[in-house]
Amino acid sequence: MPAISELLDLARSTAVEAGELVRTRRDEGVEVAATKTAPEDIVTAADRESEDLIRGRIAAVRPGDGFFGEESDATASSSGLTWVVDPIDGTVNYLYGIPAYAVSIAVVEGDPEPNTWKALASAVVNPASGEVYTASAGGGAYLGTRRLRVATGKQLSLALVGTGFSYDSRRRGLQAEAVSMLIPRVRDIRRIGAAALDLCNVASGRLDAYYEKGLKPWDHAGGALVATEAGARVAGLHGAAASRALTIAAEPGLFAQLEPILDELGVVDR
Repeated sequence: MPAISELLDLARSTAVEAGELVRTRRDEGVEVAATKTAPEDIVTAADRESEDLIRGRIAAVRPGDGFFGEESDATASSSGLTWVVDPIDGTVNYLYGIPAYAVSIAVVEGDPEPNTWKALASAVVNPASGEVYTASAGGGAYLGTRRLRVATGKQLSLALVGTGFSYDSRRRGLQAEAVSMLIPRVRDIRRIGAAALDLCNVASGRLDAYYEKGLKPWDHAGGALVATEAGARVAGLHGAAASRALTIAAEPGLFAQLEPILDELGVVDR
């Protein structure tokens, strides 16, 4: 097993390089290369180029590691480690030039399955702002060189809560209904459009809590470790791991207030 610091350095340097590529391509102009689950669920040429760069950089240093990215075929691991990658999280924001999108890279021990893996290190870069979030297991979470710690003692009624919506129009309608019932109980709701940044925003205090259903492993792997190492609890309902069914992130006391309400509202993806 390599030192976690080595894995973190590789995650950070690769995410920064991919972020520079993504920002350059944004400046040059963005075109939709394909759609996936729905016309709204898009892929740009920059998504693919970013993932190719990340895959190549990691393979050159750690050829035995697995790779699990959004835009290409998974590669099995012979080392016990897998890199879970979102080359551009928040692609619709990227398409429209909204400065809230990210390159997210995490390395996990075990299979690339959130219910069983152990996250070791991650880096989440916002190319538009230049912000670099990093975290390592037991080593804390950072925004640049500033260590992050979530605030405690927040009451749900004063909490700023982030969420996200499905590309599927039917599910999106149901999620909107849940938000309409949650919003009277909190300070306000934010829908930023990039799960990795939402999780990092919990770590940095820009959001007090975040929840979303339907996330893929690459959507939350990097940001979840940042939030966890900042002191947040990141999980699903009733002790389940954060997963496609539901991901909640908040300081533990606030998590305990939010979880039963989300359960009551039936937000779990079944």
